[in-house]
Amino acid sequence: MNMPAIDFWYDFASPYSYVAAERIEGAARVAGVAVRWHPFLVGPIFDAQGWTTSPFNLYPAKGANMWRDVERICARYALLWRRPSMLPRDGTLAARVALVGAGEGWIANFTRAVYRANFVEDRDIADPAAIADILARLGLASAVLDRASSPEIGAKLHANAGEAVARGFHGAPTFIVEDELFWGSDRLDQALEWAKAPWL
Repeated sequence: MNMPAIDFWYDFASPYSYVAAERIEGAARVAGVAVRWHPFLVGPIFDAQGWTTSPFNLYPAKGANMWRDVERICARYALLWRRPSMLPRDGTLAARVALVGAGEGWIANFTRAVYRANFVEDRDIADPAAIADILARLGLASAVLDRASSPEIGAKLHANAGEAVARGFHGAPTFIVEDELFWGSDRLDQALEWAKAPWL
């Protein structure tokens, strides 16, 4: 019998995706569920709703509560956290590099390192030098950046965006179990329970 699996869709600019990225492997291991990592860009989904920036910025009262919510969640799970000086940061390059890592087995470690650069170290993850430094810290060659710029990787990232729209995503993180969609880091445990449900 195959191990049940959860598909984790995330955007590198998303604070709640950072929380999910830090928690998902440990929680999934306890649940006996495999994790498949899918970087995507949430920008086109926001554009379709007429949003020009993150909801953290669009709605001041809601945004202030969401910042505090992220702080509480990080405290609950003992996650490092520093509110970034800029949100959102462009995660396109990081997503491209992560897709290279998906084929080479290091996507999870790279993803967490990028999130920590953004939401712990307050570094600009759109800067190629920052991504090169992350790769070096992980023992990966800078040539990965060249592979990440290939048309094939660009096509994969575009395809991920198209799949996200087709599946009805409305933000990040999103978890998929079979065809069931769970949105938000607070739905991670529910998604893992669903993956173990006897009717699947």
